[in-house]
Amino acid sequence: MKKLTLLMGYLLGCIQIILAQSFNNLPVITQKPPLHGRHWMAVTGKPLAATAGAMIFNKGGNAIDASCAMLAATCTMWDVLSWGGETQALIYNPKTKKVIAINALGVAPTGATSDFFKNKGMKYPPEYGPLAAVTPGTPGGLMTILAEYGTMSLKEVLAPAMQMAEGYPIEAQTANQIERNKEMIKQWPYSKKVFLPHLGEKREAPDAGEVFVQKDLLETLKKLVETEQQALKKGKSRKDAIYAAYDRFYKGDIAKEIARGCKEQGGLITEQDLANWKVKIEEPTMTSYRGIDVYKLQPWTQGPAMLQTLNILENFDIKSMGYNSARYIHTLYQAMNLAFADRDFYYGDPAFAPEEPIKGLLSKEYAKERSKLINFDMNDPKIGPGDPYPFEGKQNPYKDVLQKWGNLQSQLYTPGNPVLDEKYFERFQAGTTSVEAADKEGWVVSITPSGGWVPACIAGNTGVGLSQRMQSFVLDPKENPFNVVEPGKRPRVTLTPTLALKDGKPFLSFAKQAGDEQDQLLLQFFLNMVEFNMTVQEACEASSFKTLQMYSSFGAHEKVPGGLVLNSAMPTWVRKDLTRMGYSLSYQERTSGPINAIWFDWMHGTFWGGSSNHGEDYGIGW
Repeated sequence: MKKLTLLMGYLLGCIQIILAQSFNNLPVITQKPPLHGRHWMAVTGKPLAATAGAMIFNKGGNAIDASCAMLAATCTMWDVLSWGGETQALIYNPKTKKVIAINALGVAPTGATSDFFKNKGMKYPPEYGPLAAVTPGTPGGLMTILAEYGTMSLKEVLAPAMQMAEGYPIEAQTANQIERNKEMIKQWPYSKKVFLPHLGEKREAPDAGEVFVQKDLLETLKKLVETEQQALKKGKSRKDAIYAAYDRFYKGDIAKEIARGCKEQGGLITEQDLANWKVKIEEPTMTSYRGIDVYKLQPWTQGPAMLQTLNILENFDIKSMGYNSARYIHTLYQAMNLAFADRDFYYGDPAFAPEEPIKGLLSKEYAKERSKLINFDMNDPKIGPGDPYPFEGKQNPYKDVLQKWGNLQSQLYTPGNPVLDEKYFERFQAGTTSVEAADKEGWVVSITPSGGWVPACIAGNTGVGLSQRMQSFVLDPKENPFNVVEPGKRPRVTLTPTLALKDGKPFLSFAKQAGDEQDQLLLQFFLNMVEFNMTVQEACEASSFKTLQMYSSFGAHEKVPGGLVLNSAMPTWVRKDLTRMGYSLSYQERTSGPINAIWFDWMHGTFWGGSSNHGEDYGIGW
C-alpha cells in the first residue's frame, strides 16, 4: 500500500510538471511567467495601473512619463494609497549615469507636537483620521518627477487616471476593504460621500466590478490640467507649466479646500503648511555588495537598514549555507536584528537636529564589528542599537539613553507562544504599492508610494484622501531622539524603493509593499538573484521569512522578540532547528512579497520583469 501511495504521488507530480509551464532554463516552475521586453517595461500593483503605463509608453512617453501615469492610476484606484499620501522614488538618469533620490514625503503640520498628542492621552500619534495626516506629498512628487525628467504634459500623463476617476470597475480587494471599515468611514462626511454609494443598504460599499465614480477627485485633476494648459497657452515651457499646476495644488484653491476640509474634521493642516512644503531632490545612500552598488533613500526611510544588513552579511559565506536552511535563516535574521535595532533608534529626518550618524552606520568597519555579535547557536532577543559614532570620528551623545533603550516600548511575546496578535500583524505588514519602469533610452524608475489608504479621511470636496503617516513618529526622545514629532518634520517611514547597478549600469530595479516587511523581503529577493542565481521571476516568487524582532512603525509600535514567520511549506527539520535556536514560529501560506522588479539583461539588450505570485501586482513589457 505504501509503495502504491508513493507511486501515485510520483505520477501526480509528473502530471503537474507536464501541465505546468516552465518559463526558465532552470528546472524550476514559476506560477507567473517572467515578462520580457526590448523597448520598455511597466510593473505595478494592479493590472489596470500597469495598463496605464503601457498606454503612455505606446504614445511615445519614456519611463518617467509611464511611472507617473502608473502612480496616478494607483492613487485613483486606492491601491492601499491615495492622492494625499507620500511618494518616494529612485531614478537612474542615463544622461548623467547617476541615481537620483526623490523625497516627496509630507511633514507634520502646525501644532503637531509631542505635548499636543500627550495631552490627548496618546502614546503615539493616531493611526487613522485627520490627526494622523502629514501634508500631501504625492501630487508634488509626481509633478516634480514629470517636470524635471519626463517628456510629456501633465494632461497626457493624467489622462488614464482621469478616465478612472470618471468611473472604473472597482476590484474586490478595495471594495471589501471599504465595507470592512465602513463604520470608521462614516465618521468623516467627505469619505462617506465617496466610499459608501449604498448608504442604508446591507452592503454600503461598492460591489466588486461595480463602476466606482469619484467626481470630486476628477474635478481636482481637471484643475491641475487646466492650469497647465493655460500656462502653455501663455508661452510657458512644459516644465514651468507643470509647476504652475503644482502651485495651484499647494498654494491655490485646492490647498485652501484641503486645509478647510481638514480643519472642519479636526485636523491640523493649514494653508501655510501646504505652501511651505517642498519636494526634495536628494543624494541617495549606497553600499557595494560583492561588486554590486545598491542604492536606497536617506534615513528618513528605513532603506539604509538593508544596506547595513548587506554590509554585515558580506562578512559571511551566505551561499554555502544553502537557500532557506536553518543556518541561512538564522544568520539573516540576526544580521537584520542588528540593522533594524539601529533603524529604530538612529533614523529620522536629516533636515532636523540631531544629525543622523549615517556615515558610521553604513561603514564597512562598523558592520564588521556588529557582525561579531551574532551567536550562531541561539537567537538574541535583547539585541539593541550599536554605537556608530566612533566610525565617523565622533562621540555618541546618547550613551546613557542607549543603556535603557527598549524599556519604554511594547513587546508582544511569551516564550514558546507562536500566536500573534492579529491587529499587530495587520499593521506590521500594512500594504501600499510599488511602481517599476524602464525604457530603451536607459531611464529606470523605482517608486514606493503610500499613504491615504482605506479607511482614509478625505479632505473636503477635493477627493484627496489624507495620509496616515503621522503614526510613524514617536513622542518620547528616549525611544528615538531622531524621530520625535515636530511641525515641518518628516516621519521615519518604511517606504523603500531600490536600485542596483553593476559595472556602472542598471542591474536591478525592485520594490515591494507591506510596511516593516519591505527591506527584509527585498534583501532576500536580492540575495536570491545574487547568491543563488535565481531568475527575476523565481526570486519574486521564492519563499521568504519575516523577522518580527523590530519595533513596528505603526500603531502601538510593538515588537515580538524571537518572532519568526515562515512559509507553511518549510520542512519539519528546519522548523525544529529554528525552534531549538529560540524562535517563536508562525506560518503563512505565501511569503514572497508582493515584490515587483526589473532585471537588465545586458548580454541580449533586453529587460526581464518579475512580479510576485502574492497579490494583484502585474506588469507589461514590449
